[in-house]
Amino acid sequence: MKPILFFIAALIFTTTSQAQQFVDKAVIEYEVNTNLKKTMSNDSWDEMMKDNLSDLKISYFTYTFADNKSLFKFDRWSPKTRVPKYYKDADEENTWYFDFTTRKMNMQKQIVGTNFVIEDSIPNIQWKITNENREIAGYNCRKAVGKIMDDVYVFAFYTDDITISGGPCTINGLPGMILGLTIPRLYTSFIATKVDLTFTNASDIKPITAKKTYDFIGLKSMIEEKTKEWFSYGEDKEENKRQKNLFLWNAFL
Repeated sequence: MKPILFFIAALIFTTTSQAQQFVDKAVIEYEVNTNLKKTMSNDSWDEMMKDNLSDLKISYFTYTFADNKSLFKFDRWSPKTRVPKYYKDADEENTWYFDFTTRKMNMQKQIVGTNFVIEDSIPNIQWKITNENREIAGYNCRKAVGKIMDDVYVFAFYTDDITISGGPCTINGLPGMILGLTIPRLYTSFIATKVDLTFTNASDIKPITAKKTYDFIGLKSMIEEKTKEWFSYGEDKEENKRQKNLFLWNAFL
């Protein structure tokens, strides 16, 4: 009887161990959806533009990670996306590199047609983990709510089966990888469509090099100074404030 019980126990242990194999390197593909029309203002030019745009701007990004480092960058556009080139340029140029061991990040953001490279510490986000769960890309994920840039709430679903504490753009800090993310005030969502475990070339994960780099505070001060007159036209002060916030939130996400 004892040998049989031992065999059953060993089989259960082996099965459980295989089911709980953790992922420490992979390439994750995300579909990114932005309701572009809702980000636009209500002036006559934007209202006219809306008729020529698709409802959603849909793109695909990849999150490559290994050795506790990651690189998030643009991959391709959905054929369903019908927007002018200048609405696409920044997405194609932006990249985010994180080193979670040193807690340092390097990101390139295109802001009003100019590429800026930011080198700074990885932002800390305060999270509240909930009991809500859902499956994304074959992984069981748990919901968490965080706040960035003082008053922008983000809603994330993360899995602790993928060990890196990352996510799209600068969103990070949960006990596992974020596979689903919604930012209502930016009208944007990120959803993982697949996780490729065959990735092997860790040398592809590297920061952007630049002659001049900025930290978050320095670049934000400069951008605010150069654009202080941009959002003061018209009589709709609330809409001007909303447009300014959207501009800054997107610039530093």
